Amino acid sequence: MQKASVIFAIALCLFGLVQPAAADDRAKDNHEQTKIPDYVVTISKENTYPNPTQDLPRLQPSELAKRLLDSVDVKIENPTLIRMLNETTVNPTKASIGFRAKIFLGTWPLNYDSERTNINWEFKRVNVNKIDNRGGKSPQKMSYRQEKEVQVKGGLTAKVPNGEEVKKMMMIEASEKTGLPLSFETVIGKGTKKEQTYNVQPKKISYLYGYVPAVNEKGKVTYGEVYLSLTGSKMELEVKNVTHQGIGAWIPVQDYLALKYATGDEPQP
Repeated sequence: MQKASVIFAIALCLFGLVQPAAADDRAKDNHEQTKIPDYVVTISKENTYPNPTQDLPRLQPSELAKRLLDSVDVKIENPTLIRMLNETTVNPTKASIGFRAKIFLGTWPLNYDSERTNINWEFKRVNVNKIDNRGGKSPQKMSYRQEKEVQVKGGLTAKVPNGEEVKKMMMIEASEKTGLPLSFETVIGKGTKKEQTYNVQPKKISYLYGYVPAVNEKGKVTYGEVYLSLTGSKMELEVKNVTHQGIGAWIPVQDYLALKYATGDEPQP
Protein backbone atom coordinates (compact mmCIF):
# COMPACT_ATOMS: atom_id res chain seq x y z
CA MET A 1 0.00 0.00 0.00
CA GLN A 2 3.05 2.28 -0.17
CA LYS A 3 1.95 3.52 -3.60
CA ALA A 4 -1.40 4.61 -2.14
CA SER A 5 0.42 6.61 0.54
CA VAL A 6 2.36 8.51 -2.13
CA ILE A 7 -0.80 9.25 -4.14
CA PHE A 8 -2.55 10.43 -0.98
CA ALA A 9 0.32 12.79 -0.09
CA ILE A 10 0.36 14.27 -3.61
CA ALA A 11 -3.39 14.86 -3.46
CA LEU A 12 -3.05 16.74 -0.17
CA CYS A 13 -0.25 18.87 -1.61
CA LEU A 14 -2.61 19.94 -4.40
CA PHE A 15 -5.33 20.64 -1.88
CA GLY A 16 -3.36 22.58 0.68
CA LEU A 17 -0.38 22.44 2.95
CA VAL A 18 0.78 19.06 4.26
CA GLN A 19 2.31 19.00 7.73
CA PRO A 20 3.33 16.19 10.09
CA ALA A 21 0.53 15.23 12.44
CA ALA A 22 0.87 14.91 16.19
CA ALA A 23 1.85 11.52 17.61
CA ASP A 24 -0.92 8.92 17.83
CA ASP A 25 -2.57 8.27 21.16
CA ARG A 26 -2.32 4.72 22.38
CA ALA A 27 -5.53 2.70 22.66
CA LYS A 28 -6.55 1.77 26.16
CA ASP A 29 -6.18 -1.87 27.09
CA ASN A 30 -9.68 -3.25 27.55
CA HIS A 31 -9.10 -6.94 26.91
CA GLU A 32 -10.92 -9.75 28.66
CA GLN A 33 -8.60 -11.75 30.89
CA THR A 34 -8.10 -15.37 29.86
CA LYS A 35 -8.03 -18.10 32.47
CA ILE A 36 -4.68 -19.83 32.05
CA PRO A 37 -4.55 -23.54 33.04
CA ASP A 38 -2.28 -24.54 35.92
CA TYR A 39 0.02 -26.54 33.64
CA VAL A 40 0.73 -23.50 31.43
CA VAL A 41 3.71 -21.39 32.54
CA THR A 42 5.35 -18.19 31.35
CA ILE A 43 8.98 -18.30 30.21
CA SER A 44 9.40 -14.59 29.45
CA LYS A 45 12.34 -14.40 31.88
CA GLU A 46 13.75 -17.90 31.32
CA ASN A 47 13.63 -18.01 27.52
CA THR A 48 17.18 -17.92 26.19
CA TYR A 49 15.89 -16.49 22.90
CA PRO A 50 14.75 -12.85 23.25
CA ASN A 51 11.51 -12.75 21.25
CA PRO A 52 10.67 -9.22 20.03
CA THR A 53 7.46 -7.85 21.52
CA GLN A 54 4.62 -7.63 19.00
CA ASP A 55 2.83 -4.49 20.18
CA LEU A 56 -0.07 -3.74 17.82
CA PRO A 57 -2.51 -1.50 19.70
CA ARG A 58 -5.67 -0.33 18.00
CA LEU A 59 -4.67 3.06 16.57
CA GLN A 60 -6.67 6.11 17.58
CA PRO A 61 -7.44 8.39 14.61
CA SER A 62 -6.42 12.03 14.63
CA GLU A 63 -9.12 14.71 14.38
CA LEU A 64 -8.78 14.87 10.60
CA ALA A 65 -8.65 11.10 10.24
CA LYS A 66 -11.75 10.73 12.42
CA ARG A 67 -13.66 13.15 10.19
CA LEU A 68 -12.67 11.15 7.15
CA LEU A 69 -13.56 7.83 8.76
CA ASP A 70 -16.93 9.20 9.88
CA SER A 71 -17.70 10.28 6.29
CA VAL A 72 -18.29 6.65 5.23
CA ASP A 73 -20.77 4.06 6.45
CA VAL A 74 -18.27 1.18 6.31
CA LYS A 75 -16.20 0.64 9.45
CA ILE A 76 -12.48 1.18 8.79
CA GLU A 77 -10.07 -0.34 11.33
CA ASN A 78 -7.05 -1.17 9.18
CA PRO A 79 -4.11 0.24 11.20
CA THR A 80 -2.00 0.95 8.12
CA LEU A 81 -4.76 2.99 6.48
CA ILE A 82 -5.50 4.84 9.74
CA ARG A 83 -1.80 5.57 10.24
CA MET A 84 -1.62 6.99 6.71
CA LEU A 85 -4.51 9.33 7.54
CA ASN A 86 -2.96 10.24 10.91
CA GLU A 87 0.36 11.26 9.37
CA THR A 88 -1.02 14.35 7.62
CA THR A 89 -2.90 17.53 8.41
CA VAL A 90 -4.44 19.90 5.89
CA ASN A 91 -4.61 23.70 5.88
CA PRO A 92 -6.85 24.75 2.98
CA THR A 93 -5.67 27.74 0.89
CA LYS A 94 -7.58 30.19 -1.27
CA ALA A 95 -6.40 28.24 -4.31
CA SER A 96 -8.43 25.24 -3.13
CA ILE A 97 -11.76 27.04 -3.72
CA GLY A 98 -13.47 25.38 -6.66
CA PHE A 99 -10.97 22.51 -6.65
CA ARG A 100 -12.51 19.08 -7.30
CA ALA A 101 -10.76 15.73 -7.40
CA LYS A 102 -11.31 12.05 -6.64
CA ILE A 103 -8.21 9.96 -5.99
CA PHE A 104 -8.22 6.16 -5.85
CA LEU A 105 -6.24 5.05 -2.80
CA GLY A 106 -6.46 1.34 -3.51
CA THR A 107 -8.40 -1.75 -2.52
CA TRP A 108 -7.97 -2.31 1.21
CA PRO A 109 -8.99 -4.82 3.85
CA LEU A 110 -11.09 -2.37 5.89
CA ASN A 111 -12.02 -4.27 9.03
CA TYR A 112 -12.06 -7.70 10.63
CA ASP A 113 -15.12 -9.00 12.50
CA SER A 114 -14.25 -11.78 14.96
CA GLU A 115 -16.76 -14.60 15.22
CA ARG A 116 -14.87 -17.10 17.39
CA THR A 117 -11.65 -17.09 19.43
CA ASN A 118 -10.35 -20.36 20.91
CA ILE A 119 -7.04 -21.34 22.51
CA ASN A 120 -5.25 -24.63 21.88
CA TRP A 121 -2.86 -24.85 24.82
CA GLU A 122 -1.04 -27.78 23.18
CA PHE A 123 -0.74 -26.37 19.65
CA LYS A 124 2.78 -27.65 18.89
CA ARG A 125 5.11 -29.94 20.79
CA VAL A 126 8.54 -28.32 21.04
CA ASN A 127 10.39 -30.48 23.56
CA VAL A 128 10.40 -33.68 25.59
CA ASN A 129 12.52 -34.54 28.64
CA LYS A 130 12.82 -38.17 29.72
CA ILE A 131 14.05 -40.03 32.81
CA ASP A 132 14.09 -43.82 32.84
CA ASN A 133 14.06 -44.92 36.48
CA ARG A 134 12.87 -48.47 35.92
CA GLY A 135 16.13 -49.85 37.29
CA GLY A 136 16.37 -47.35 40.14
CA LYS A 137 15.72 -47.85 43.84
CA SER A 138 14.98 -44.24 44.83
CA PRO A 139 13.00 -41.36 43.27
CA GLN A 140 14.69 -39.02 40.80
CA LYS A 141 13.95 -35.38 40.13
CA MET A 142 12.91 -34.08 36.73
CA SER A 143 12.59 -30.49 35.57
CA TYR A 144 12.03 -28.85 32.20
CA ARG A 145 15.00 -28.12 29.94
CA GLN A 146 14.65 -27.15 26.25
CA GLU A 147 16.93 -29.49 24.28
CA LYS A 148 17.12 -27.45 21.07
CA GLU A 149 15.94 -24.15 19.65
CA VAL A 150 12.50 -24.43 18.08
CA GLN A 151 10.65 -21.87 15.96
CA VAL A 152 6.86 -22.01 15.90
CA LYS A 153 4.94 -20.22 13.14
CA GLY A 154 1.28 -19.48 12.78
CA GLY A 155 -0.53 -18.07 9.78
CA LEU A 156 -3.78 -17.61 7.93
CA THR A 157 -5.79 -20.74 7.13
CA ALA A 158 -6.40 -19.53 3.55
CA LYS A 159 -4.77 -17.17 1.09
CA VAL A 160 -6.51 -13.79 0.93
CA PRO A 161 -5.63 -10.45 -0.68
CA ASN A 162 -3.36 -8.23 1.46
CA GLY A 163 -2.76 -11.07 3.88
CA GLU A 164 -0.27 -9.15 6.06
CA GLU A 165 -2.82 -6.38 6.67
CA VAL A 166 -5.46 -8.98 7.57
CA LYS A 167 -3.05 -10.67 10.00
CA LYS A 168 -2.49 -7.35 11.81
CA MET A 169 -6.20 -6.82 12.36
CA MET A 170 -6.78 -10.41 13.47
CA MET A 171 -3.89 -10.26 15.95
CA ILE A 172 -5.15 -6.99 17.43
CA GLU A 173 -8.60 -8.52 17.91
CA ALA A 174 -7.27 -11.78 19.39
CA SER A 175 -4.87 -9.93 21.73
CA GLU A 176 -7.65 -7.73 23.06
CA LYS A 177 -9.97 -10.70 23.61
CA THR A 178 -7.43 -12.97 25.32
CA GLY A 179 -4.98 -10.55 26.97
CA LEU A 180 -2.15 -12.88 25.88
CA PRO A 181 1.10 -11.86 24.14
CA LEU A 182 0.62 -13.07 20.57
CA SER A 183 2.89 -13.29 17.54
CA PHE A 184 2.69 -15.14 14.23
CA GLU A 185 6.22 -16.36 14.94
CA THR A 186 7.83 -17.25 18.28
CA VAL A 187 11.01 -19.07 19.30
CA ILE A 188 11.86 -21.23 22.31
CA GLY A 189 15.61 -20.96 22.89
CA LYS A 190 17.88 -23.92 23.59
CA GLY A 191 18.63 -24.31 27.29
CA THR A 192 15.43 -22.62 28.50
CA LYS A 193 14.62 -24.03 31.97
CA LYS A 194 11.79 -24.08 34.49
CA GLU A 195 12.60 -24.73 38.14
CA GLN A 196 9.58 -26.78 39.23
CA THR A 197 10.40 -30.45 39.72
CA TYR A 198 8.57 -33.74 39.21
CA ASN A 199 9.29 -36.96 41.10
CA VAL A 200 10.12 -40.03 39.00
CA GLN A 201 9.43 -43.09 41.13
CA PRO A 202 11.47 -46.32 40.97
CA LYS A 203 10.40 -48.81 38.28
CA LYS A 204 8.90 -45.92 36.28
CA ILE A 205 9.81 -44.09 33.09
CA SER A 206 8.64 -40.48 32.94
CA TYR A 207 8.31 -37.79 30.29
CA LEU A 208 7.86 -34.03 30.51
CA TYR A 209 6.44 -32.58 27.31
CA GLY A 210 6.53 -28.91 26.33
CA TYR A 211 3.96 -27.35 23.99
CA VAL A 212 3.59 -23.85 22.57
CA PRO A 213 -0.04 -22.66 22.82
CA ALA A 214 -1.81 -20.82 20.01
CA VAL A 215 -5.01 -18.86 19.50
CA ASN A 216 -7.39 -19.98 16.76
CA GLU A 217 -9.12 -16.87 15.44
CA LYS A 218 -12.04 -17.09 13.00
CA GLY A 219 -14.13 -14.35 11.48
CA LYS A 220 -14.84 -12.21 8.45
CA VAL A 221 -12.76 -9.57 6.69
CA THR A 222 -14.34 -6.71 4.74
CA TYR A 223 -12.67 -5.34 1.60
CA GLY A 224 -13.43 -2.17 -0.34
CA GLU A 225 -12.11 0.30 -2.88
CA VAL A 226 -11.17 3.53 -1.08
CA TYR A 227 -11.32 6.95 -2.74
CA LEU A 228 -10.38 10.39 -1.42
CA SER A 229 -12.89 12.99 -2.63
CA LEU A 230 -11.90 16.68 -2.58
CA THR A 231 -14.46 19.44 -3.25
CA GLY A 232 -13.29 22.95 -2.44
CA SER A 233 -12.47 22.98 1.27
CA LYS A 234 -14.40 19.75 1.88
CA MET A 235 -12.65 16.39 2.02
CA GLU A 236 -14.18 12.95 2.58
CA LEU A 237 -13.66 9.27 1.87
CA GLU A 238 -15.73 7.06 -0.39
CA VAL A 239 -15.78 3.26 -0.27
CA LYS A 240 -17.05 1.24 -3.24
CA ASN A 241 -17.42 -2.41 -4.24
CA VAL A 242 -17.50 -3.75 -0.68
CA THR A 243 -16.99 -7.51 -0.34
CA HIS A 244 -16.70 -9.93 2.59
CA GLN A 245 -14.58 -13.04 3.01
CA GLY A 246 -14.38 -15.61 5.79
CA ILE A 247 -10.93 -16.22 7.24
CA GLY A 248 -9.18 -18.03 10.05
CA ALA A 249 -5.72 -17.92 11.61
CA TRP A 250 -3.49 -19.67 14.11
CA ILE A 251 -1.52 -17.19 16.24
CA PRO A 252 1.08 -18.62 18.66
CA VAL A 253 1.22 -17.36 22.24
CA GLN A 254 4.64 -15.83 22.84
CA ASP A 255 6.86 -16.98 25.75
CA TYR A 256 4.37 -19.46 27.22
CA LEU A 257 4.68 -23.25 27.54
CA ALA A 258 2.19 -25.96 28.40
CA LEU A 259 4.01 -28.62 30.46
CA LYS A 260 2.47 -32.12 30.47
CA TYR A 261 3.95 -34.79 32.74
CA ALA A 262 3.40 -38.48 32.00
CA THR A 263 4.75 -41.56 33.77
CA GLY A 264 4.36 -45.31 33.31
CA ASP A 265 6.01 -48.70 33.14
CA GLU A 266 6.72 -48.70 29.40
CA PRO A 267 8.22 -46.19 26.96
CA GLN A 268 5.87 -43.76 25.24
CA PRO A 269 6.09 -42.58 21.64
